[in-house]
Amino acid sequence: MSVQQNTPQKKDPGNDGQPERFKPKVLLIWLVIISAIVALWFAQPSTGANLVRLTISELVQAVKDGEIEKGAGVMKPDPSLGDGGTIITGKMNNPNYDVNLSDANVAAKVNFSAEGRLTEEDFLLVREVLQERRRSTAFQDILISFLPFLLIIGLLYFLFVRQLKSAGRGAMSFGKSKAKMLTRDKDALTFKDVAGCDEAKEEVSEVVDFLKDPKKFQRIGGRIPKGVLMMGPPGTGKTLLAKAVAGEADVPFFSISGSDFVEMFVGVGAARVRDMFEQGRKNAPCIVFIDEIDAVGRQRGAGVGGGNDEREQTLNSLLVEMDGFDGHEGVIIIAATNRPDVLDSALLRPGRFDRQVTIDLPDLNGRHEILLVHAKKIALSDEVNLEHVARNTPGFSGADLSNLLNEGALIAARYNKQAVEMNDLDEARDKISFGRERRKLMDDEDRKITAYHEAGHALVQAVVDDGHMPVHKVTIIPRGQSLGSTMFMPKKDLLNHSKRRLLNQICCGMGGRSAEEIVMGDITSGASGDIRMVTTTARHMVCDWGMTELGPIAYGESQSHAYMGTVGAGAKNYSEETAQKIDQVIHDIVQEQYIRSLQILNEHRAALDTMAEALLEHETIDGNHVNEILEFGEMRSPIIKRVIAEPEPEPDAVDDETESQAEEDDDKGDLSGEEAPAPSPA
Repeated sequence: MSVQQNTPQKKDPGNDGQPERFKPKVLLIWLVIISAIVALWFAQPSTGANLVRLTISELVQAVKDGEIEKGAGVMKPDPSLGDGGTIITGKMNNPNYDVNLSDANVAAKVNFSAEGRLTEEDFLLVREVLQERRRSTAFQDILISFLPFLLIIGLLYFLFVRQLKSAGRGAMSFGKSKAKMLTRDKDALTFKDVAGCDEAKEEVSEVVDFLKDPKKFQRIGGRIPKGVLMMGPPGTGKTLLAKAVAGEADVPFFSISGSDFVEMFVGVGAARVRDMFEQGRKNAPCIVFIDEIDAVGRQRGAGVGGGNDEREQTLNSLLVEMDGFDGHEGVIIIAATNRPDVLDSALLRPGRFDRQVTIDLPDLNGRHEILLVHAKKIALSDEVNLEHVARNTPGFSGADLSNLLNEGALIAARYNKQAVEMNDLDEARDKISFGRERRKLMDDEDRKITAYHEAGHALVQAVVDDGHMPVHKVTIIPRGQSLGSTMFMPKKDLLNHSKRRLLNQICCGMGGRSAEEIVMGDITSGASGDIRMVTTTARHMVCDWGMTELGPIAYGESQSHAYMGTVGAGAKNYSEETAQKIDQVIHDIVQEQYIRSLQILNEHRAALDTMAEALLEHETIDGNHVNEILEFGEMRSPIIKRVIAEPEPEPDAVDDETESQAEEDDDKGDLSGEEAPAPSPA
């Protein structure tokens, strides 16, 4: 996979990545502020309870008496006291003054302070004992006076103003693009890692070739498409193909999701579009990949999803940036969506998305190639035939096939196997297609009804099948929402539906209902899903495919594909008389196949009973068992039961367990609870 670019880049203020860490510069500033506060605190003259205030004469006398040691005080000139004014501070020994000292601390030093004018004689005397501090300038006095205020202002700045600026940058970052710049990596995906969509790879690889060698196309007047739109059902590999483009291209690759343009603030989406193209222009030539573009590219106005001013504004900005007066050469847009029907027509025209690449569900060869790619990381046994697995998975997307192998590995691990076997993949396929087995408690009556219902499906299909849709497995173990399942394995991908096969499909669908009626003499609600399926098929035959006497006419307007792979209801554009004819023809088709299924089951009643009894006994039988019952009247192939293997214990553990068990047997004797027999005489 592609990863973010490793080269150091300048951090954008509006970056939405990780929060900004505490920088060493800020830490140094805080240390300076704290140090200055501590220095000011200690620089202030002491004003404790032991401070003695002396007059100048008392100070001179204390110096003469030796109560002040040399270097124990400081003399500082003070012009505010007049000519010769001086402030003297320091410590003195055992002064004869009234201070609050305990008896134990009589000899302790106390602080003193004296202010006044010294004569020249006293000045020379005091200077010999005390240190003289130079007279400070007016600038120094002002600086010292205002230094605390400066420190407080600086503190407020870093605490409040800086935070406000950061908040302002965060608010303005809403308009910044969230596109992530990707670059090649040693583990990046390439076109070799994408299988099952060779045509799409060729379309996209031309863009990569143009970026690598533009002169190859320019010498004959060709120009690269400005946009490539990849569309297809979910799981077919659209995003994977874009990641492969990022791994193959030697140009900057920006990746963004369509939902990243939408925010709670008005105008943010348009601003992010402009910023995204601005980044692309700075790094041109480059590729910008927009995943799920239908989030912002929906049709404007009262179309699907209704109108939305913010989304339309974002779309308009995208349209202008892609092909406006200010066109951007070298910025190629690759978008992916599974909703091409809801995209705006202005977005799909040439000049914006010049090339539209459809990535459909893979065919047989495509599924085989996809399985080979994903099987590289799975431990498969030698018996696994991936071509057979591909044949058994029609309609599976690339994501489904990857999930199939992963589920097979999980099932094999559950059974304590060292490698994935073929039956593990079969069980994984059934789990994905029909749901996980549910050991739902059913009484004998429900199990019997379910057994005959599924046997009816399997028997009818085995009789009417033309070899293209044989029975794969029949089970009465509940899966998903059904109490039982009959699974088929097509021999090839069915691209077209013939009338004969559709009628056989309807007949098979009514087989379960017919079996209930024949055996039980009653019908249940278990055939509700079958009834919906056959009715839908019959309606398609009448209204869409023109396979009835009503002629090759499409009844109903063109049906809107609200989602790729699903069909929504079309509007009624025919008369009531025609509607009655349609309903009658649909009824006749279903009723005829219902009667046909009853005839088939009555003709093979013995096989029906045998198959139902086998299901009640074994719960699951394979397609070959169905054919054997129909041909020979009994099952001749064995039923393979899956048993969870016990993990092999370590040798040391086995020895210890054997020894402990032997000792326990010696102590207790027979484990059956009876006394151990006495040893027989020799």
